[in-house]
Amino acid sequence: MQKITTFLWFDNQAEEAANFYVSVFGGDSRILDVTHYGPSAPGEPEGVMTVSFRLADQEYIALNGGPQFPFTEAVSLSVDCADQAEVDRLWEAFTAEGEEGQCGWLKDRYGLSWQIVPKGLTEVLSSPDPAKAERAMKAMLGMRKLDIQALRDA
Repeated sequence: MQKITTFLWFDNQAEEAANFYVSVFGGDSRILDVTHYGPSAPGEPEGVMTVSFRLADQEYIALNGGPQFPFTEAVSLSVDCADQAEVDRLWEAFTAEGEEGQCGWLKDRYGLSWQIVPKGLTEVLSSPDPAKAERAMKAMLGMRKLDIQALRDA
């Protein structure tokens, strides 16, 4: 059992967002449980309260909590990508209705911030050759989606 679970507060899109994330990551990602709350008044429908889901061996809970607390860049989810193709695929999926940031950061359509990180980034930025590391850092600061080959070539 996972000791710490990330809890994500949505206005009213928890189930939609969880299904989107599961579709983007695929593999063993899946919806684990959906809890509902009863109608607040006679004749009103039930609603989704929480959605538990798994992405790449990590469990999350999404809550429909209302508009009081929107996401900010103060918290982000970082994804270590196996290769540039995975970086490209995730970047395209998340920015399709989201917003590109700098240095591999983006916001998805729900306002949640992600860092899409290519394999090898740490090695390039911490090269034993200080001039090479500095060139790579300068190149990265000018990028939105990270391109690991361009960083290696810098």
